[in-house]
Amino acid sequence: MSGIRAHPVAVFLAFFAVFPFLVPYKALATQVLIYGLFALGFNLLYGYTGLLSFGHAAYFGLGAYGAGIALAKLGVPSVWGGVAVGLALASAGGAVIGFLCLRRRGIYFAMLTLAFAQLLYFIGFHLADLTGGDDGLRGIPLLPVRLPGVEISLDTPVAFYYFTFALVALAVAALKRILDSPFGAVLGAIRENSDRAAACGYDITRIKLLSFVFSSAFAGLAGALEALRLTVVPIESLYWTTSGQVVMMTLLGGAGTFFGPFVGAATFLVLEDRLSIVTESWPLVIGLIFMAFVLFLPKGIWGTLSGGLYGR
Repeated sequence: MSGIRAHPVAVFLAFFAVFPFLVPYKALATQVLIYGLFALGFNLLYGYTGLLSFGHAAYFGLGAYGAGIALAKLGVPSVWGGVAVGLALASAGGAVIGFLCLRRRGIYFAMLTLAFAQLLYFIGFHLADLTGGDDGLRGIPLLPVRLPGVEISLDTPVAFYYFTFALVALAVAALKRILDSPFGAVLGAIRENSDRAAACGYDITRIKLLSFVFSSAFAGLAGALEALRLTVVPIESLYWTTSGQVVMMTLLGGAGTFFGPFVGAATFLVLEDRLSIVTESWPLVIGLIFMAFVLFLPKGIWGTLSGGLYGR
């Protein structure tokens, strides 16, 4: 464990470099990466800052719709442009919603995040000309990745996995940099006792807002990648059930841990994949498993293995 804690990014790179050959099919490996990134963003806000959001689907959906609209409606000529638009839209949405929600604390903050997410869901549902409404946004082209002197097609599952892997690895490295900075130390202080952090002279409102924006950016990048993976953006990307899924993934893996989001996403998605073959009532089974974890393993899978709720 000490080696993993000392070099978490290197461990992430080594494991996920071979991950697609360890699961039943490559698309599942890509899904684990994307939803792990989504949970990574949520975990930054909840696990490291102590702010519980019930509406993180808002930023996942904004990222997905931003990338999808840029590529399918606006004719942006590169996959990089689509991802950038999704990332920017999610970050801007996080800044605005975070500024408004952070005026309240506790359950009022959590319910405000849910309310804004549902507001965006209904806006997306009724703007059918732009978003596709109930049918989802379709016709998203999967453009090749253009780098200096080379063009890489993403048509195969393996190629798309390693494209996703490269972007998620950059996000993981960015998170490590955030957590190792003085800013990351202040996040921990706010999580433990926000009043004491304020008494020490920190502008906790500004720091919480920055954490909210960073969290939204990670979620938005995940949404943009999911839009590219599916070449469609379902309206459910903004729905409250998507917010519930990311909460479950984070708690299953271990809130406040570096690898918990990816462990939780893998556990949830593999269970969904295997159980859906056996029974149509797979959500009930996953719900029972989740309740068992909350009751008997409150630190989550990785949190229990690493020896603490806020271990790395």
